[in-house]
Amino acid sequence: MRNRTRVALCVALMLACPGLAIAQAQVDLTGLDDHLGGPRSQVLVLGTVHLRNLPEEFDPELLDPLLDRLAAFKPDLITIESIPGADCDHMAHYPSLYDPENLAPFCSTPDAARAATGLDVPAATAEVSQLLEDWPAHPSAAQRRHLASRFLAANDKTSALVQWLQLPEAERRAGDGLDATLVALLDGLRTVHDEDYLVSAPLAARLGLQRVHQVDDHMGDSVQLRDGEVDAFVKALRGAWDSAKPESAPVREHENALAAGDDMLALYRYANRPDVLQNKVETDFGAALSDDSPGHYARYYVAGWEARNLRMVSNIRAAFREQPGARVLSVVGSSHKPWFDSLLGQMQGVDVVDVEQVLQDKP
Repeated sequence: MRNRTRVALCVALMLACPGLAIAQAQVDLTGLDDHLGGPRSQVLVLGTVHLRNLPEEFDPELLDPLLDRLAAFKPDLITIESIPGADCDHMAHYPSLYDPENLAPFCSTPDAARAATGLDVPAATAEVSQLLEDWPAHPSAAQRRHLASRFLAANDKTSALVQWLQLPEAERRAGDGLDATLVALLDGLRTVHDEDYLVSAPLAARLGLQRVHQVDDHMGDSVQLRDGEVDAFVKALRGAWDSAKPESAPVREHENALAAGDDMLALYRYANRPDVLQNKVETDFGAALSDDSPGHYARYYVAGWEARNLRMVSNIRAAFREQPGARVLSVVGSSHKPWFDSLLGQMQGVDVVDVEQVLQDKP
């Protein structure tokens, strides 16, 4: 009865003073770091096209002008749009919540690395952490092979490739945890059309970094639909996208034309232009928000997208938590960039770097 009395009193106060409900004091965080002790962190978000969609005959050397400009930024760490192996392992234990078929494109199974090392993902992840904590300034080839094998067992193939690329050709061989199967895997990754393997790993190796940081997350956008809702969800979302095709088609066609050419720097400059990004978010997520079909299913998609971006940015922030003043490069699908820039721009002691300027500058 006491709780009911309190609720009634609160309602009466709000009715008597309509402004009471909205006159909540707002705390201003914008100037909290005005007197920051030490250097500010610099975060560069590179919106990328997904290189897996490029023609089979694509020459990775065409990415060199892009890599040169990113190297000139001199990042202390690099984050990629890849789900951490520990998160993939976690989701695999909950198939009723995270459909294994939906996760398959994002979470490979490191069975070959487990067979070679005897380590499951949790054990390998723990060993990687310990190895990096004690990592020498000048590691031997054996140490790099050993760490690469542990990265593979931890389901972090990109970081394993970072180690592999820093080995002299003669040292890229089996041993120290790597068997012939894993050597073939690492050699094969060098030519896979994927921004993780053609941009982030070669850049990290060039800069002498020991790893990249996987920051993707699909636990926040795993939409839960009841029986009979899947068709309605798909119909609503496709309808929203179709309604925006007159506006989205010219941008996508021009991007595809650049991707089919031999000037990858021009492609990345175009993909990171504010007007291009504005078009993409309005014709994708803006169109979904306009969905007025029963159930408003397209809004499920936008909510999941925002949850995913929040979690990804949280993972990025955690990656340089113990490195105040770090220079961070985040390589992510271009549609994520507007959210990343907005959210990272709210972090204390963090500046978001103008990617257009970086891509224009001569290295």
